[in-house]
Amino acid sequence: MFKLPELSFEYNELEPHIDEATMKLHYGKHHAGYVAKLNEVLKGNDEFLEKNVEDLLREIDRVDESIKQKVVNFGGGHANHSLFWEIMSPNGGGEPGGKLMDSIKKSFGSFEKFKVKFSEKALGVFGSGWVFLIKDKEGKLKCKRHSFQNSPFSNENTPILTLDVWEHAYYLKYKNIRSDYVEAWWNVVNWKKVEQLFESSV
Repeated sequence: MFKLPELSFEYNELEPHIDEATMKLHYGKHHAGYVAKLNEVLKGNDEFLEKNVEDLLREIDRVDESIKQKVVNFGGGHANHSLFWEIMSPNGGGEPGGKLMDSIKKSFGSFEKFKVKFSEKALGVFGSGWVFLIKDKEGKLKCKRHSFQNSPFSNENTPILTLDVWEHAYYLKYKNIRSDYVEAWWNVVNWKKVEQLFESSV
């Protein structure tokens, strides 16, 4: 059975950038809902329930067509949100270091150029979706946007940073001004965790 991951911070600790009310709703209702629905749709499919969600999505073509889209939706929702909580911290912000920074500079020219490109991708998502910094199977970094809850894992890519741009992620505080949300979010990015994900990914 899939489980809601524990947060490494309290609901109010990302204030003022992400507000407590949004965190409670986003984590406790939206993410929890994806986990419950994923377990429900996979009931009786024990081989999939025993996998971690990343492997489930990597092997999505093995899932029966009758439930495949629901697994994409709910499994992607679970995986995407799990990464989102993981790469944020009350002590976030600043810049990465080490091999990750070297790779960002090689791929985008500079850290500032990367931030601009990532933010543009986030603002360019039409409707609901996500923007990711992914490491592809050749080890290259790229910015990708995905509609709805589609996961990079299903495309043989490994996400190491993500921003949720569904309206439920920001509407209570930022209303329809997504750009303010995106700008504020950079202040809570946990670059130490992103560095770990970059170095541990294959």
